[in-house]
Order: sequence, then structure tokens, then C-alpha cells
Amino acid sequence: MTASDRWLLPDGVEDILPPLAGKIESLRREIMDTYQRWGYQLVIPPLIEYLESLLTGTGNDLALQTFKLTDQLTGRMMGVRADMTPQAARIDAHTLRQDSVTRLCYAGHVLHTRPQHMLTGRTPIQAGCELFGSASALADQEVIRLMLETLRIAGIPRIHLDLAHVAIYQSLMSEADLDSQTEAEIFDAMRRKSIPELDTVLGNSPQGSPAARLRALARLSGGVEVLDEARQVLAGASPQALKALDDLTSVASVMAEAFPDVDLGFDFCELRGYNYHTGLVFAAYAPGHGQAVAQGGRYDAIGRDFGRPRPATGFSADVRALVALGERQVPARDGAIWAPVSDDASLHAMIADLRKTDTVLQALPDDSSTTPAARGCTRQLVKRDGQWVVESLNG
Repeated sequence: MTASDRWLLPDGVEDILPPLAGKIESLRREIMDTYQRWGYQLVIPPLIEYLESLLTGTGNDLALQTFKLTDQLTGRMMGVRADMTPQAARIDAHTLRQDSVTRLCYAGHVLHTRPQHMLTGRTPIQAGCELFGSASALADQEVIRLMLETLRIAGIPRIHLDLAHVAIYQSLMSEADLDSQTEAEIFDAMRRKSIPELDTVLGNSPQGSPAARLRALARLSGGVEVLDEARQVLAGASPQALKALDDLTSVASVMAEAFPDVDLGFDFCELRGYNYHTGLVFAAYAPGHGQAVAQGGRYDAIGRDFGRPRPATGFSADVRALVALGERQVPARDGAIWAPVSDDASLHAMIADLRKTDTVLQALPDDSSTTPAARGCTRQLVKRDGQWVVESLNG
């Protein structure tokens, strides 16, 4: 690398500069304050951990997104966090060890080996909430409500909420009793929503079989009307599959009543996070953007590897993406106050007092390259009759 290109950053890694940095931080503060008003306690997990802890129960997707390095003290493999959810699960199961319901929230950078989509780069700022210790549908509803409140605060103009339940797919696959290769082919085809490939694998399945039901469900997506179609497809299926559909229908009914302006959608091919999700999964989308701006679901099994399985549900969002897509209105503030170069003790006392509520920018003797107005100042400190007073910069 030559001296002329030492300033270059890796692809997908960038500085966040003013005024965008201020907008991101303002939104981060507001949503974290909101989470804490809902009873979620802030945790700040470390940026790196031993790899087996970071990847507990999360499956291959997160492993591919995780940067790995060797700990020089122990020789063990470590990873830079790509998702803070496993860290929150570790804190709940191993560190806090509370028997009651535990609500945790967090916000911070994560690092990805590859960008997930155009708005994130490789260093998204993840914010989220996790609720441990309750298997109730009310816990799932609380998390979804808080996710939608996050998007409202961010100013997302219209929200589309996708709901699914991985237990439907899990129970049908268990009933089908297929070999591992066929299961992998079905999973891959459904995840990519490739109906022709799924027909190739399952086309000879007898009517009413679990495999035939999978093939039929893969064709179902849309609004609340597809829930009735899914019920017809699952007629005669296992109690587990029917209960999962009942749970999905119940949550959809509650969300439709509570958020009439939110568009609801259902996609029975949705297997995002299948490796660790155990129940309801959900994702929110903004108009004109194909990737979810927030997503989450139930993951009751993740704490087992930490020695303490607990019911769990949660969601996360990328604060940077929310700022890019949202129309958040930040209350206007008065411009900064310009203070002259001076050793006057009374001036410094007044500046200290003003800085409790205002932004004060004091001039330096060797800095005259730009005017106060160009620095965002609309007022100035001037001395009148021996007293420092604030006046308009324009007189």
C-alpha cells in the first residue's frame, strides 16, 4: 500500500460522517430509551468472544458471516460478533441466571464478512430486544409491538409485516420421514422459493401425505386469506402442525386489530433462521426495499448449549438502514452560539452556563478559515456595557 492510498477502507466498511452520524445516534438514543421504558434492561456485550459461544445454536448462516481469529493468550478460536442475539442468550442463561422473565436490549456495531444488502455494508449498527423466560403468545406479541414501535419512531412511512411459523414445516418434515439428502433438497428449494425444484422432488407424493402438504403450502403466500387455505391443506395433519397454524392465526388477528395500518403477509416458504427458530417468526419491510428492515422470532432452544434452556423471543434492526429508509422528524434546534477569542473569566463562566442547554463554539486564535455562519452558528456572544450577552449573528 502506498502513502497515497492508506486512507482507503475495505469494501463495505466506511466512516459515518456528519450530519448522518448525528441522525443515527439520535435515533439510537430514542429507541434505546423506548426499550428501557418498556422494561428492557440495557446490556453491552463484548465485540469478540470464543467462537463456540458466538455460534451456539445459530446454524451455518451466521458462521459464514463471522470473522474468525486466534486468541493470542489461549490459542483458542475467537469470533467478532455478527449478531448480538446469541450474546444476549448467553448473558441470560449463564451470567444473570434469573428465574423470572428477563428483558434485555442492546445496540452496537456488528461485523459481517459480506454485506447482507446495499443499505448495511459490513458494519451495521444493530439494535434489538430479547425476552427470556416466557413461552406465552403474549411475549411474542409484545416483541412484535415493540418492533413496530421502533419502525414508527424511525419514520418508516408504511410497514408490511410478514408472519410465519417454522413448526409447521418442522412437523411436516418429521411426519414425512425422508432421507437426509431429500430433506436438504426440499429445504433448499423452499428457502429459495423455487417451486419447480420442489415439484421435481415431491411431485410423486401421494395426495394427503406430509410431502404433498409441503408442496401445496409452498404455493401459498399473500394476505390473511391464505390462512384459511393453509387450514384446508393441513386438514388431517399432526396436532403440532395444526397448533402452530392456530398460534399463527391468533397472533395475526391481534396484530391486525392493533395495527390496522400495517399490511400483513404470510409466506409458508419462509424458513429464515430455521436452524435456531422454534416457533413464530416475523419480519418487517418498507416500501421499495426488498430486504427486511427488522426481523425476529421465537428461539426457545438456544440456551440449552449454555446449560439453561429458556423460552426466548426477540427481534433486531439495523439503525443505519432505518435512518436511510425512514422519514423521522427531528425537532429543530436553535443554531450554535459563537464566542470570540478571549481570556475573560466572565465570558468563560457564561459559556459554561450556556452549554448546559445550548451549543457554544468558541473561536481559536489560529482558526479563521470559515465564518461563524458557515459553522452552523446563528447567534453570538458580544460584550455590551461590560456584560456578555447573546445576540443574533445578523445583528
